[in-house]
Amino acid sequence: MAEIVNLRTARKAKLRVKKEVEASANRLKFGKTKGEKAQTIADKVRAARQLDGAKLERD
Repeated sequence: MAEIVNLRTARKAKLRVKKEVEASANRLKFGKTKGEKAQTIADKVRAARQLDGAKLERD
């Protein structure tokens, strides 16, 4: 025999889990200090410069 489930409660619980996952992703994305943001930008610039320097020019 199956367990009886209140659909309203299940829907609300599912929504809570979804919001928590989204909040966690936002904390990772936006929850950085100023120094961490600067370091991330510096890493991206360094990687782009290194990639551009490794490209072969063709005439």
